[in-house]
Amino acid sequence: MKNIYTIGIGLIGGSLAKDIKASNPDVVIHGISRKESTLDRALSLKLIDKKATLDDVKQADMVIISIPVDATVKLLPIVLDKIPDTALVIDAGSTKEAICKVVEHHPKRRNFLAAHPIAGTEYSGPDAAISGLFEGKTNIICEVEKTAFKLQEKALKLFKDIGMRIRYMNPEAHDRHIAYVSHLSHISSFMLGKTVIDKEKNERDIFDMAGSGFASTVRLAKSSPEMWAPIFKQNKGNIVETLDEYINNLTHFKTLMEAGDFEAIFNEMKNTNYIKEILKGIN
Repeated sequence: MKNIYTIGIGLIGGSLAKDIKASNPDVVIHGISRKESTLDRALSLKLIDKKATLDDVKQADMVIISIPVDATVKLLPIVLDKIPDTALVIDAGSTKEAICKVVEHHPKRRNFLAAHPIAGTEYSGPDAAISGLFEGKTNIICEVEKTAFKLQEKALKLFKDIGMRIRYMNPEAHDRHIAYVSHLSHISSFMLGKTVIDKEKNERDIFDMAGSGFASTVRLAKSSPEMWAPIFKQNKGNIVETLDEYINNLTHFKTLMEAGDFEAIFNEMKNTNYIKEILKGIN
């Protein structure tokens, strides 16, 4: 594996490029982006070795796509059309069903591996890329049986080299589960931020009184709307279902507050403390 092309050089694409280069120094990382300024910044940060265009993927050994999921759905079939028969294309999207569906009958479907490395921060762009982002993190792979075995092996070695754990899942299950543990978290954070901003027009009061609890809870509201709005759109059905359950729990909590039943509130929180055991060991 000599030539890797990364389409999208932000937090995920840039961090992947850094870690791949660190573990495979002979690899040449080629960057592709809609914006020339993004490529210039990626070069200056040494995230990529060379600039490239979409047509250049005909020389690729591997292509990594880490752009918004709506753009991935449009671009993935085009990339598969252009790559050589020996190349592997990997995406890193937070939804999988629509992405897998769009190439299910593509003649080069065996050249594609659907992946979701569950890692990240609230920041975006080339400057957000960090080394070691994927160490110890889980990478969900969907429909692995549809990818050529030799190409699977290449991908698994790459993921192992950068310290990732592998889980296998079908796209429908992935999108259903990720709605709870990722997408709902982002919506909650955005809406908490909105609630506070709408209520507290004096920003100085917000910042003077905001402690670490508020800062950590609202952290995800700093995430890119350009990335997250398409995710919400693609996973609409699952997200609406999770929101229904979440709103029911909020409504129940409000009812207990109105009734002054603080013993029940204590028990709700005490029972939920079990999540400490579930999440033990997660960074």
